[in-house]
Amino acid sequence: MKHIIIGTAGHIDHGKTALIKSLTQIETDRLKEEKERGISIDLGFAYFDLPSGRRAGIIDVPGHERFIKNMLAGVSGIDLVLLVVAADEGMMPQTFEHLNILSFLNIKKGVIVVTKKDLVDDDWLQLVTQDIHEEVKGTFLEGSPVIPVSSKTGEGLQELVEVIDAMTEAIEPKDVSLPFRMPIDRVFTISGFGTIVTGTLISGRIRVNDEGEVMPQGYISRVRSLQVHGTDVNEALAGQRVAINLVGIKVDEIHRGDVFAQKGLLRNTEFLDCSLTLLKGITKPLKNLERVRLHIGAKEVICRCVLLDKKELNPGEKAFVQFRLEEPVAVLPGDRYVLRTYSPLTTIGGGEVLKVSTKREKAFNKKIINELLLREKGTSEELLSCIIMEKSPDFPVEGELFNLYGRRDFKATLERLIMNCIVIKARINQKDVFLHKDFLNRVENKIIEILREFHKKFPLKRGISKEELREKLKLPSQGFQLLLDKYEKKGTIKSKEGIIALKDFQVSYSPEQEKLKVYIEDLYLKGGFTPPGIEELFNSINSSKEEIASIYNSMIEMGLLIKVREDIVFHSEYYSKARELLIKHLKEKGKINLGEFRDLLKTTRKFALPLLEHFDDIKLTRRVDDERVLR
Repeated sequence: MKHIIIGTAGHIDHGKTALIKSLTQIETDRLKEEKERGISIDLGFAYFDLPSGRRAGIIDVPGHERFIKNMLAGVSGIDLVLLVVAADEGMMPQTFEHLNILSFLNIKKGVIVVTKKDLVDDDWLQLVTQDIHEEVKGTFLEGSPVIPVSSKTGEGLQELVEVIDAMTEAIEPKDVSLPFRMPIDRVFTISGFGTIVTGTLISGRIRVNDEGEVMPQGYISRVRSLQVHGTDVNEALAGQRVAINLVGIKVDEIHRGDVFAQKGLLRNTEFLDCSLTLLKGITKPLKNLERVRLHIGAKEVICRCVLLDKKELNPGEKAFVQFRLEEPVAVLPGDRYVLRTYSPLTTIGGGEVLKVSTKREKAFNKKIINELLLREKGTSEELLSCIIMEKSPDFPVEGELFNLYGRRDFKATLERLIMNCIVIKARINQKDVFLHKDFLNRVENKIIEILREFHKKFPLKRGISKEELREKLKLPSQGFQLLLDKYEKKGTIKSKEGIIALKDFQVSYSPEQEKLKVYIEDLYLKGGFTPPGIEELFNSINSSKEEIASIYNSMIEMGLLIKVREDIVFHSEYYSKARELLIKHLKEKGKINLGEFRDLLKTTRKFALPLLEHFDDIKLTRRVDDERVLR
């Protein structure tokens, strides 16, 4: 079933709370001061069932200008607004400010409710109605229904309910497949239960015993119980007003404006890159680095506004800005916000978070301006493709990409990119990662370039070590192995014993080098279990040390010579013989000491000991006191 949240808006004393009570029989003014003064100070909550069977939650907001901060904490999650205008007064200053706020928060649908119709005659009501139609031209409420009602007599209420029901039919349902996220607008405690938080669940679903994270503090907590409209439930869905009993968190550790969300979904930031539109009617421009109040979700935070593409922002103009916050927030791209002056408190603009940034941005930086243009105007595929390309070197998982992307159509867009082979889905450590095809091609081309240069510089080496290649590319080891496997399967490279080479590369000796190789091999065959050292090669061969060392090392790489210690190298034939003799002796005798092994090979301690230690290292043997046994 679709879940709907309705919010009220309008000037103080225009009858919002009375209207809600007439519709729902619920009194939303719960504070003693509200009852004494007869005005709403904080958010109030109610619900009622529509004729279609849909249950609508209602958020009643205060109308007084002093309590705009409280009003802003409640309206960000609403689907439909009831803009309340009293028939005896018409549209007033707070009506217009609330209307501007709703526009900045991208509220799309609403009904204009003209209350207190019982206080005016028909002619006056008609004049007020006409005036309202004129005043809302150019706003999202242009052409919206205008319903006169009387909360006192009940006149017009049935028509209002029917109009609301019809309008909610066209409201797009929230995506319950997304990770859950709920801005917190109330925190309190109940004896015997502990800490309760409430808010509008703006995405996903949440169940009893689910674990979540309170941000920006990072507290992990479990859901002990859930209520929707005062009824215990096992599951709450996006679009519902929810009360959550959290385990293990004290009431004074959470505040209005915090967010309860799926673990790992959000990250804290003190930098938000946004689009900002100033209201036409304000009296002065917004200056660079001006101190302002940012209202986002249920939170108010003070910040400096850095203009990125203008020196000064005039009323009615739009710009890209970075807000440098005085305390961290946890939000997502696509979240809407409202901007107010630091003092006096006046709404001056609003817009959309385009990027949750990690650093300060400088004005007139073309790269960031172009990125923000793409985030604002680009198609879903263009934006997500760009994000995945940028993050591919980190081998991102789905949650990281959603965090950066932020739009509701994330899963559908990702699937389209995969289907069109723009993004490749792979698996590392039982986790799906997503890589851009251009990233894969770029890395492949870079590897080819590195290997060609390496083979040209070191023609007698089988290839470059895997770790050296990874460091040149600056990629994480597990992701790098994934890429190597792909490129090897494709036929671009070959990999053996941690050495990477181009697929068709072969070590090739010149005739002179071949003669040297044969001579060196002959020396090691003649040496047997008493092989020569590198210095002996230098002294006995009439060639440069560099040339001798190059061929000597290539023979070790190819496995023709086996290095058991830095200064001890055997021909592979004698290395294998030593291994066979050792295994045979141990199978017959069960153990061997150094002297016995030395005599077995008819060599000296200088060569026998490094061989035994080498066989220990490769787990062929195990030392027990002064003897070796087979593992």
